Amino acid sequence: MDLNADLGEGFGRWPLGDDEALLGIVTSANVACGFHAGDPSTMHRICGAAVDRSVAIGAQVGYRDLAGFGRRRIDYEVDELRDDILYQIGALEAFCRVAGGRVAYVKPHGALYNTAAVDEGQASAVVAAVVAYDSTLPVLCQPGSVLAGIAASAGLKAVGEGFADRGYRADGTLMPRSLPGAVLHDPDKVVTRAVRMAVDQVVEAPDGALVPTPVASICVHGDTPGAVDLASRVRNGLAAADLVVAPFT
Repeated sequence: MDLNADLGEGFGRWPLGDDEALLGIVTSANVACGFHAGDPSTMHRICGAAVDRSVAIGAQVGYRDLAGFGRRRIDYEVDELRDDILYQIGALEAFCRVAGGRVAYVKPHGALYNTAAVDEGQASAVVAAVVAYDSTLPVLCQPGSVLAGIAASAGLKAVGEGFADRGYRADGTLMPRSLPGAVLHDPDKVVTRAVRMAVDQVVEAPDGALVPTPVASICVHGDTPGAVDLASRVRNGLAAADLVVAPFT
C-alpha cells in the first residue's frame, strides 16, 4: 500500500506543513506546482529531497488560485484547463529532471479533485493534459469517479486513492470541508480508517453505510494539524497489518 501526502504547499516566505519530516514517512509526494500553492524554489527543494529519499513524485495540479488554496471551484473552458494542467506538469518535470528523477503520476488538488470526480468536462481536461504529456503516467484519483472512468477509457492507469483523515458521504464522495466531521483529527480513528480502507477496501460513512474503496494509495493531508504524527501512525498501522508500504508506481 502506498502512503502519500500533499507537499510543497507553502509559498515564498510562508511555509505550510513539515515537508522534510513527511518525506521521511510517505512513499509518494504530491508536489504543488505553483498554481494553488508552491513556488519554483520550493518545487526545486522538494524534488531534490524526494529523490534523495526514493519517494515517488507526483504533480499535484490545481486551479490558478493561490488566494483560495485551490479549494474554490472555478469554471473553465476545457482547453484552458487542459493547458493549465499541462503547464504545471511540465514545470514540476523540470525540477524533477534537475534532481535526477521524474514526474511519476498526476493528482488533481482540492476543488479540481472534487469537481473532476463528478464533472465530465473538467475530468476530460485532466485526462487530455496527461495523455498529451505522457500517456504512461497514472492518475491518482477517487475510485469509481468520473475522472477514473474517463482516464481508463483513454488508456490511462487510474489509481484509486483513499483519505485517512477525511469524512466520506454514502455515495463515496468526500464530505465538504464546511461540514462537521469532514476532517478527522483523532489519531486512533485516522489509523483505524486507513487500515480498514487498505485491508477491507471499505470506509464507513456517517450514516453507517460501508462505502467500497478499492484503493492502492492512502493520503494524509500535509496541512492537517499534527500531520507528521498522523502519517507516522498510519504507516505503522499499515505495517502492523502486514502490508508492504511502498510507492504504487
